[in-house]
Parts: sequence; structure tokens; C-alpha cells
Amino acid sequence: MDKEQSAESYLLEVEDVSLFFNNGEKDEVRALNGVSFKLNAGETLGVVGESGSGKSTLARAIVGLVEPTGGRVFFEGRDLALLSKKELPAIKRNMQMIFQDPHDSLDPRMTVCELIVEPLRIYKKRGLIKISEKEIIERAKELMRKVGLQEVYINRFAHEFSGGQRQRIGIARALTLNPKLILADEPVSALDVSIQVQILNLFKDLQNELGLTYLFISHDLAVIRHISNRIMVMYLGKIVEFAQAGELYRNPLHPYTEALLSAAPVPDPEKEKTRRRILLEGDLNSAVTKRNVCFFYDRCFKRNAQCLKAIPALKDVGEGHYVACVLYD
Repeated sequence: MDKEQSAESYLLEVEDVSLFFNNGEKDEVRALNGVSFKLNAGETLGVVGESGSGKSTLARAIVGLVEPTGGRVFFEGRDLALLSKKELPAIKRNMQMIFQDPHDSLDPRMTVCELIVEPLRIYKKRGLIKISEKEIIERAKELMRKVGLQEVYINRFAHEFSGGQRQRIGIARALTLNPKLILADEPVSALDVSIQVQILNLFKDLQNELGLTYLFISHDLAVIRHISNRIMVMYLGKIVEFAQAGELYRNPLHPYTEALLSAAPVPDPEKEKTRRRILLEGDLNSAVTKRNVCFFYDRCFKRNAQCLKAIPALKDVGEGHYVACVLYD
């Protein structure tokens, strides 16, 4: 979803990626359903939606932690599925993930230094990079400084740090191999609001300094707004809306996006008292669907007979604003 430009200039392209699996009851669960988008180098794409919308599964499919049922992922114009085992490591080092809970993603038996430089040591052991042990330790210290951790903590263990500090360790670890793309999966959701702001500002500072590109996943629209250039809204494994961040907040088109925005608090107390809130009926629907109807139909407050005729396709309604809804056919 972007203006015309040469394919080589995109850092990441996701083309019709799907992930279907059986839920044990002979039903096909559609975790991802034909997801396509392009990501420019140096930008931040925010991905938002409720739990179960497919956000985390999408990130894992991109980096190869799960294998898609169909579709293709391109990094710098190269189809990842066509790369040999020898070629993949050079590409994969440029795509790193940061996970939601830093406590669970950091080995409690390893010191901060060992945690941060583990990717370097793995690549060195495989003969993929040449680096001395002294350079490895210096790299750990350098990254600690970059993420706002004091070097005196280098031999401490993860449990000795606060949640915000542990996430800084996770960020430093993700940066060890000098990646171009960071996929951040709910990286601040487990933190207090004041710490969230600090970590988000750190992400922005690192992007400016290192030229990083982010795929930033969150269920929190305030977080997404703070950091994103463009925003992609997902529901049941599909993209339902995609636009520049400012445009999406000013002019949400899909009823699901409207509902998400109405639930997000605003800083103005007077506006907060009077603004309209949209309460969706029921929970996120099961991803098991054989009906050729809009996936959001059962919860939609604007549904009509047209919604029952087909699954709406994602359409450009102008200025790079895409929406999948029959109201805009």
C-alpha cells in the first residue's frame, strides 16, 4: 500500500501471505488471510488490532518462525523462500525481533553481556563473521550505552533489572548484528505508562541514529500513534484499513477502526467526557469461517445486506488510504 516506486527501493514486501491450520475439529483456522503490504526503508509501520487479529503471527511469518501456507516475503527484493541455507543467514541478520515480555525472552542464567552478544557469538561460531572476543565485549558496552544502560551492570543478570531496563537489554540484543529491520511485538505493553514513553522515545532516537525500519505491533492506538508513519489495522488475519497515521486518526473509514479509536482515551478531559464511544457486540469472532461474507459482519454497527454478498477487498479510496468495506465500493 504505497505510491508507485521501484521494487528495489522497498525494504520489505509481503505478498498475499496466508497461514491456515486445522483446529482439531476439521475446521480451517485462518490466522492470516492474504496479507499484502510494502515497507519503505527508514519508516515505521504500526500494526494494530485486538488479540487474535493476526499481528504477532504476521511478524513471525515474516522472520520465518512460522511457515506461511501461501504467499511470499521479499527483503530488499529477494524472495526469502528461494534463498539457500547459505544465503539465509546474511538476510536474517538484517531482520530482528523484540518480544512483548522481556522477562520471558531473556535467559535468566546469562549475564547482560552474554545476552546482548549471544547473536554475535552464534554467527562467529558458524564462521559467518570474524570478530575477536575483545571486540565482542566492546560491542556489548557500546550497545548498553546506546540503550541507556550503565556499563557497570554488564555482569548482572536479567532478574536484577526493572521491566523497562530488561526491555532495553532486549533492544540492545536485537541491535547486535546491525539489522536494518526491527519487528517489535507489543514491546511496551507490559510496562508502566511513564516507562512506555521512555522506551518509545528510545526507539525513535535509535531510528534516527541508525536508520532503522520498524514493523511495530500494538493493541494500543496511543502507542501506535506516537511512533508510526503509517498504520495497518488487522481483523481476523486480514487488513481492513491502511493509511498514513495522521489520515487514519482524522478520517477512520472502517467501522472496526472507528470502534478502536473511540475506545482510546484522549488527553483533553472535556473532549473525553463528550466524545462518542462505540461498543462492539461480542468478542473477536472465531477465525473459522466458510461464509463468503465480511469477517466483521457479526460485530459491525454499520452492517447491511451488501455485507453478506462477498468478503470485501482492500481498495484505495484516495491518497494511499485503503479500506476493506462495502460502504466504499
